[in-house]
Amino acid sequence: MLANLFLHYAFDRWMAKRSSQLPFERFADDAIVHCRTEVEAQEVRAAIAARFEKCGLELHPEKTKIVYCKDGDRRRTYPNEKSDFLGYTFRPRRSKNREGKFFINFSPAVSDKAVKAIRVEIRSWNLHLRSDKSIEDLSRMFNPIIRGWLQYYGRFYRSALYPPMRQLDRSLARWADQKYKKLRGHLRRATHWVARISRRDPKLWAHWQLGVRRGCLGSA
Repeated sequence: MLANLFLHYAFDRWMAKRSSQLPFERFADDAIVHCRTEVEAQEVRAAIAARFEKCGLELHPEKTKIVYCKDGDRRRTYPNEKSDFLGYTFRPRRSKNREGKFFINFSPAVSDKAVKAIRVEIRSWNLHLRSDKSIEDLSRMFNPIIRGWLQYYGRFYRSALYPPMRQLDRSLARWADQKYKKLRGHLRRATHWVARISRRDPKLWAHWQLGVRRGCLGSA
């Protein structure tokens, strides 16, 4: 909180006065400033570095960079064409407009770092060791977390969440393999069992409502 208050005066209010024409976002010590040209971006970066030096701060030498927002209209090449912010990676992506035509858009999706954290969290649940629980028990235990991921990271390019959700379905298949004697030692059969449950009761697990349950389970 103290750091936020400090940066409110050291950065936010200073930016609003010095460069009121440039929109920016800041969360904690991460910030993005939107510039119109590379020259303008270089000038703003130098000005921010000077401002921070006066306040006893310095820009991170690796994280602070100028990013080219490449899309269908901006077709140059640049050393940095993507950037992470608040768990999202912004980069050129193939999109579809309302007429069904594809184009390149500079837009966000869940970052690789966030996906890795999700995978680590899922592994930490050790579902295969919870054979004393029913699948309904497990959904009550972990659905709030899954729902939070989907609501936050699923706002843009939800398909980027499919791989970690496939991992969750594989974990459920391993749980079923340990839970039921008729499935023990038959992971493929357990995978098909989870797929049937997902079709029969799609609201049981939050990620089964993504609309691609078959795709998620098919590669388990």
